[in-house]
Amino acid sequence: MEQTLHVEAKDILKYAENFDQKIEEDKKIEPNEWMPEAYRKHLIRQMSQHAHSEVIGMQPEGNWLTRAPSLRAKQILLAKIQDEGGHGLYLYSACETLGISRDELIEQLHLGKAKYSSIFNYPTLNWADIGAIGWLVDGAAIVNQVSLQRTSYGPYSRAMVRICKEESFHQRQGYEIMATMMKGTKDQQEMAQDAMNRWWWPSLMMFGPHDSASPHSGDAFKWKIKRQSNDELRQKFIDKTIQQAEVIGLTVPDKDLKFNSETGHYEIGPINWDEFYSVINGNGFCNKKRLDHHKNAHEEGRWVRAAAEAYKNKHSKN
Repeated sequence: MEQTLHVEAKDILKYAENFDQKIEEDKKIEPNEWMPEAYRKHLIRQMSQHAHSEVIGMQPEGNWLTRAPSLRAKQILLAKIQDEGGHGLYLYSACETLGISRDELIEQLHLGKAKYSSIFNYPTLNWADIGAIGWLVDGAAIVNQVSLQRTSYGPYSRAMVRICKEESFHQRQGYEIMATMMKGTKDQQEMAQDAMNRWWWPSLMMFGPHDSASPHSGDAFKWKIKRQSNDELRQKFIDKTIQQAEVIGLTVPDKDLKFNSETGHYEIGPINWDEFYSVINGNGFCNKKRLDHHKNAHEEGRWVRAAAEAYKNKHSKN
């Protein structure tokens, strides 16, 4: 459903000027307002990818729920997984305000027409991986999502406010796991360092390719959907996280890492972008497993959705 279909052709220029003015004045664009079709499609692509990532991201952690080392750890991990499901709900709902149904969004995911974050196609081999996901993966997500609280589309911006508050809890949960392991036995320390070694570089890739190779950045900045570049956000994450690693005794797996006293920033070695694009294109360790699991769960839950719909229809007639 194209937004421009609701406007007479002779009035489109006027509506476009009004849209541009609201963007310029940092005012929010709301669902009932006219917007360029390219803006709507960009938002659907970005928001749906975000929603899919939240839901797919439940899988690697859910795999460790029954194996968490204590009842407290199980409770915290369960709460975190529930949060991620809620984040997906907020974001799917925000997408629906743009005239696309949740069924369509999920069909796009299952057909491979929509992406989710490549980070979730890496396996969780031990409990330290859960710590690394919380600290590094969710830490990277927070850096990106704090910026999105100021995005130009109202429903997306408001969803990010609550999501960021909950993600900060997730990041602290992961950091606590890693810090605790670094105070433990030699084997536990080695396990934590191994997780750091495996998750550091994929976490840096989460911000996307360098600005010069990012195909959607131009429009995102023009429409103020995005406020900071991939490289700016990645640098912010690097500077913060390296200091956190030093506090608990973890080593960043980068032989080229150095601190530039003139810029006040850490400088890293080259990122393996061939690996990034390979995982995105379906060649990661868990791509097929993650998607097959989601398809099966969606199919098994069909009767629940049908029952809920029948219940709603029955009571709406009363």
